[in-house]
Amino acid sequence: MRRADRLFQIVQLLRGGRLVTAAQLAERLEVSKRTIYRDIVDLQSSGVPIDGEAGIGYILRSGFEMPPLMFSRDEIVALVAGARMVKAWGGVAMARAAVEALVKIDAVLPETERGRLEQTKIFAPPMEITDQLRELIDFTETAVEKREIIAFGYTDKAGVVSKRSVNPLGLWFWGKVWTLVAWCELREGFRMFRLDRISDVKLAGRTYKNVRERSLAECLRQLEAKYGPQS
Repeated sequence: MRRADRLFQIVQLLRGGRLVTAAQLAERLEVSKRTIYRDIVDLQSSGVPIDGEAGIGYILRSGFEMPPLMFSRDEIVALVAGARMVKAWGGVAMARAAVEALVKIDAVLPETERGRLEQTKIFAPPMEITDQLRELIDFTETAVEKREIIAFGYTDKAGVVSKRSVNPLGLWFWGKVWTLVAWCELREGFRMFRLDRISDVKLAGRTYKNVRERSLAECLRQLEAKYGPQS
């Protein structure tokens, strides 16, 4: 994550009038507490009204507003194209959120840029994706976010069915199929599961800790070591 993005995220996490500790911010943003301390100092020196101190926590005073969003033409095109793809090929909740995000972006654009969203001539025709698959995308995405172990039946390309319990780490879209990247308890290693081959999925009633050996970062490291850099 770029430092500018991290600073923006810190401000967003401090909204709501609640006390947030440096440890909580560090865990959420996957950096050290020392990094958070430096970022807080830089934000305060730039005029962001953050109260608090190390060892206690931080809170953002009410009334603070971020500057108006300014997007270039290329950025607007990218946002619209991405949102339309998510709407066509993503989960139900993801599609709804994409539409809402575009409405919010249009609302904060300067008057001279209003209507640019509708003028973008990039479209994403809907592919053959069932409502069941859309719901599964949402289900697994939520499990990834909450670190909830899930169990399901899986049919491999040879037609062999096996029962799996996995730590869901992320979702990858390959243009035609969605895959779940996970740590598989049965195989004791990282595996990818096509969502259209998953059946009888349910929560296992357990959560997992984000340990390095079974993390998405470690999975990507192993993939890069084997196949080269992953985009």
